Amino acid sequence: MPDIIRLLPEYLANQIAAGEVVQRPASVVKELLENAVDAQSTSIQLIVKEAGKQLIQVVDNGLGMSDTDARMCFERHATSKIKTTEDLFRIRTMGFRGEALASIAAVAQVELKTKTRTNDTGTKIVMEGSELISQEPVAVPDGTSVCVKNLFYNVPARRNFLKSNPVEMRHILDEFMHLALAHPDVAFSLYQNEIEIFQLPAGKLSQRIVNLFGNNYREQLATCEEVTPFIKVKGYIGKPEFAKKSRGEQFFFVNERYIRSSYLNHAVLTAYEGLLPKDSHPFYVLFIEIAPESIDINVHPTKTEIKFEDEKTVYAIVRAAVKQSLGVHNIAPSLDFDGDVNFSALHPVVSPANESNFAKAASFESFIQQNTITRAPEASVATGKSKPAQDWQKVFEPLQQVSREFPREINESNLSEFDFLSSVGTTGASDLSGKKALQVHQKYIMVQVKSGIMLVDQQAAQERILYELYSASLQKNSGSSQALLFPQVVQLSPGDYDLLQQLTKEFNALGFVFSEFGKNTIVLNGIPADVPARDEKALLEELLEQYKNNQQEITLSTKENLARSMAKRVASRYTSRLTDLEMNALVDKLFACQTPNYTPSGQKTLVMMELGQLQNFFLKN
Repeated sequence: MPDIIRLLPEYLANQIAAGEVVQRPASVVKELLENAVDAQSTSIQLIVKEAGKQLIQVVDNGLGMSDTDARMCFERHATSKIKTTEDLFRIRTMGFRGEALASIAAVAQVELKTKTRTNDTGTKIVMEGSELISQEPVAVPDGTSVCVKNLFYNVPARRNFLKSNPVEMRHILDEFMHLALAHPDVAFSLYQNEIEIFQLPAGKLSQRIVNLFGNNYREQLATCEEVTPFIKVKGYIGKPEFAKKSRGEQFFFVNERYIRSSYLNHAVLTAYEGLLPKDSHPFYVLFIEIAPESIDINVHPTKTEIKFEDEKTVYAIVRAAVKQSLGVHNIAPSLDFDGDVNFSALHPVVSPANESNFAKAASFESFIQQNTITRAPEASVATGKSKPAQDWQKVFEPLQQVSREFPREINESNLSEFDFLSSVGTTGASDLSGKKALQVHQKYIMVQVKSGIMLVDQQAAQERILYELYSASLQKNSGSSQALLFPQVVQLSPGDYDLLQQLTKEFNALGFVFSEFGKNTIVLNGIPADVPARDEKALLEELLEQYKNNQQEITLSTKENLARSMAKRVASRYTSRLTDLEMNALVDKLFACQTPNYTPSGQKTLVMMELGQLQNFFLKN
């Protein structure tokens, strides 16, 4: 039998290695920026064209490389940072200059210019597909400039799998922001197609956050710090009232390296428990400093996932740090006798259970205020005369009015008013319109049909109805809009703003009307006509977040994704009590849909319970 095992050619081995390191243009950006940071640069410039497909250039003013190092950095397994096995477990640097460049040079045309601060001239090297094209001396400033052109030019299959320019640019923005946040003491700039996107001066972390995300972040930042012998946690968290419907602005850094950790994210959310609105996500930028020997950063090729030696302790300290920060800033109830007196006090929440106690306290406070505000002239005060408080009971008249108007609970005495079982129905959609229905917990609708009872999921039904409505609007570009009485200014993250610009035509087709209003900011002037007019800013954030989630989970066209996202987010707002007419109309609209039984994601909208099934509930076993 002939021998079949042989060594791979050098160029093919490099391309295979590149498949792990270079997945998309953002991978190249990450490696080059990390190398620039490790070179002790104080200023780093990133230039991209066509979302990095045509050009990625990183220019730094760091240490630079000698002639020999410049050539060696393109060789496989060449690095200046690892000498022994123990070094793998004491990594404090970002990139491994050399390892990444060899992979990048295997799938792109690379031009490197570098110069050390002690040399008079620098070196220029040109590589194509792992082959050295030229090496020559050149006059360049101190530092390094790496220019990557025509990524995947020699691997067409890989290039065909790249996403659209806006999608790839969002990934580049993410990597840029991670490095910019991790190193606020370094000046960063970003240019896309010769347009300046960011110009970030060196400064404090709080200044970097504001420069990246906008001036409105000044008032929502709360410092967070906890120092223990095992771990140090520091950074900023956002106040609960500024929480967003999107979860993109959450950053963890371990030893200045960005990581993704659902485990630590859960620790933060637990600290916010009871303070956040439903489906809202807080902002945070948290740095964890821990001994490198206590973590393993080599569990993922991109090093964005790490393992902790003692995960439970890290979880507990992060949670305690965030909870303490919330308490110190009087964001959460706490007994803090050394707290800052400038922070406003928390006010009790009125509930029916303590209404009587609150009435007594309110009457006393009202009495004091009346005596203070309406006091007589000084002559009267001297004699102790003042106008007493009168009619304080009027304060509670609105509360009593609400109590009288609040709907009664359903019980045996008033169940007969629904009388939904007294009508005779059929399974046909046209025969359901005149039948009475019962709404259960503002979530489900029960309707009698000929064969038994039909149960409709109110939110799922709305999602199916709205999906077909929005799909038609996107196909015909015929969505109607309702103008907002007070237009809202919405500031978005750079990634979300770029996505919104990409989808402007589709958003207009749905009925959204907005205009640009500065950097990463829009003015929302109108929303789709059939959407409840409340918290329009949150609706826009929810829609963008849902669109991004759908992109990650399944492959959909732009219009299909947007129709699904819009239907899901708008349907979640229909959770109010419905009248008989509204319930009947909902069922009619559901059966008028092309696929009434399921939502676009495959969830059931209704179930049927036959008379036999109902009868079995009451039979003896």
